[in-house]
Amino acid sequence: MVSVMSLWLPIVVAAVLVFVVSSIIHMVLGYHAGDYRAVPRQDEVQDALRRFQLGAGDYMLPKPHSMKEMNSPEFKAKYGKGPSLVMTVFPQGQNWMGVQLATWFLYAVMVGVFTGYVAGITLPAGAPYMTVFRVTGTVAFMGYALALFQQSIWYQRRWTTTLISVFDGLIYGLLTAGAFGWLWPQVI
Repeated sequence: MVSVMSLWLPIVVAAVLVFVVSSIIHMVLGYHAGDYRAVPRQDEVQDALRRFQLGAGDYMLPKPHSMKEMNSPEFKAKYGKGPSLVMTVFPQGQNWMGVQLATWFLYAVMVGVFTGYVAGITLPAGAPYMTVFRVTGTVAFMGYALALFQQSIWYQRRWTTTLISVFDGLIYGLLTAGAFGWLWPQVI
């Protein structure tokens, strides 16, 4: 068994690699540019929504108050009339990119910690590179990608957007696997 504390270096290296590569993916490669569509007449829609002074948070429209209401003819008519949506409102007037980047890095560290934990209880020190790569790559991929499918299943996110993000998760999983395989403790 290998302790998570002894895996601090591959955890940090993996997080740094994921952070740098994800920055390149989103700022240079541009294949996420089509993840969101522009709302037609977006200035008018934004002006109309501003009147409601929505606070930051997640919203659903229409939103039933109970399962009973959800099955009512009135609610079904509202839903059928549309538009029906789930949206997230960001805090007004603030650019949270620094906080989001820091939180993303901490998330990458967290995936690394859980990856290290699973690998540490399943693999001995001195395990072959490819064995470490397979185990850690699988766990890291699960941490970065599998929950993304829920967005398409429950919230109607376009499957292409989800699959592109899952592809990113595969890249992050492979980077994490490479860092762990390279820096896995050896028997002395």
